[in-house]
Amino acid sequence: MTLQAGWAQEAWDKTVRKVTRTSKRIGDGYPHASVGGQYQLEPASWWTAGFWPGLLWLVYRSTKDEALRGLAESCERQLDQVMADYYKLDHDIGFMWTLTSVARYKLLGAGEAPDSRRRALLAANLLAARFNVQGNYIRAWNPWREGEQNAGWAIIDCLMNLPLLYWASNESGDPRFKHIAVRHADTALEHFIRPDGSVNHIVVFDPATGEQLRVEGGQGYAPDSAWSRGTAWAIYGMSLSYNYTGDDSYLHAAKRAAHFFLANLPEDHVPHWDFRLPEGVAAYRDSSAGACAACGLLLLSKQVGGQEATLYRQAGERILHSLYTRYGAWEDEREEGLVTHGTSHFPEGKNIDVPLIYGDYYFAEGLSLLLEQGELFW
Repeated sequence: MTLQAGWAQEAWDKTVRKVTRTSKRIGDGYPHASVGGQYQLEPASWWTAGFWPGLLWLVYRSTKDEALRGLAESCERQLDQVMADYYKLDHDIGFMWTLTSVARYKLLGAGEAPDSRRRALLAANLLAARFNVQGNYIRAWNPWREGEQNAGWAIIDCLMNLPLLYWASNESGDPRFKHIAVRHADTALEHFIRPDGSVNHIVVFDPATGEQLRVEGGQGYAPDSAWSRGTAWAIYGMSLSYNYTGDDSYLHAAKRAAHFFLANLPEDHVPHWDFRLPEGVAAYRDSSAGACAACGLLLLSKQVGGQEATLYRQAGERILHSLYTRYGAWEDEREEGLVTHGTSHFPEGKNIDVPLIYGDYYFAEGLSLLLEQGELFW
């Protein structure tokens, strides 16, 4: 399938217009899922807190709209209290401060954003402190309930938090952060990414010895199923680790996950929420998994050559084009989301078949990659 030139610019222009309009209501809040057409706001401590300001920075980069910059900067400042409170910080520190502080620092530079550099380096130190040296993994969550023991839990999503550590090593000249990122990425290679390219969502280790104890289904249907957003995290996360290290094992893992993902896509190129669902289980789409995977595929296309590069680029473009033409909410002013039909957490019945802020972010980032608007925030 060869796509006509120009659709990505058209989609980007619509994205800019819609984000500019919805920013009037969302302001410097932290949207997660759109319910009934309106984004519901979460506390600043919620894991998705970086995606709205990240989206604002993507649009600001191309428009220089100072109103959007001001909202993104306010979102970043509010996260100072989350950092100071400490107790709600977990492995998603990377999602939160990469798309706020690192993004602002990359766009504005040391002269205008020295406070963002400080915040990002502090966040990297707090993320590095979650590293378990026996199991070579970054601990995922803190206990959700009194008495819960989850010090041995790690998840595939954390691959997307590693760029904060790689960036911190590059920025500070201290290799410790990169050492930790590499150790965690190696653990993901061994324990998370299966031979066929599908992934485990949650792996539970003994936090004292580092021994793997079991696999949990998490947001997938079952421990041995194939949660599509987990595969997308693997594609993009491993390609980002390759970007920072040049380690071919990460590139090969990203390719393996990419091939599994692409082989299991339905006809419209947008994945179901899990690729291995038994009969009778609702096969909702997860547009956020498609958008994230598209970004990973576009990055992969820059890391390989020849026909491989064409394959990955065209695959990423097909996904984004389908999201734009079949899933985009461009004409409906009652809907604040950019991309419809996301699935956040099917097993818990949370935010099913709705727009998700991270789906919107990755869709916009994918367009910016196609249009070559600037360097990645990751």
